[in-house]
Amino acid sequence: MEVAEMLATHSILIKVFLGFLVVGLIVPFVTAKNPLGFRKGSFIYTMIFQAIATMVAFAGIVAVFTGDLGWSVTTIIMVAVWAVMMYIEIKKYKAIKLANLNNPDNHKLLKSAFIKISIVQILLVTIMTVLMILKAKGVVSI
Repeated sequence: MEVAEMLATHSILIKVFLGFLVVGLIVPFVTAKNPLGFRKGSFIYTMIFQAIATMVAFAGIVAVFTGDLGWSVTTIIMVAVWAVMMYIEIKKYKAIKLANLNNPDNHKLLKSAFIKISIVQILLVTIMTVLMILKAKGVVSI
């Protein structure tokens, strides 16, 4: 597999991941009246999140090493963003898993946190994608 193919695969996976993040915003709304459904939906969401994020990271790291692309500043930023997103997602799921969701206030607070965290994650992926597009076009030289 050539470096261009690996980068194309990485790019496609990022688009899939971004689409998943956007669609994932419906989890709190679909399970609005069902606290246990919210917990289960959050678990499924987190597992898929981690699977896709790991595929994105793996494809990117394979491209870096096999293509001798080196560890540029943007590559390091991508790895850092990935690590932060995984950390936040794990913390979010742990909070939902351990919370007393039968308490309406807890349920409401965690649904709100889920939405806010998802929006931050969407922004992180979008900003990183735009940065890499600008870098590829030569507009930004990081």
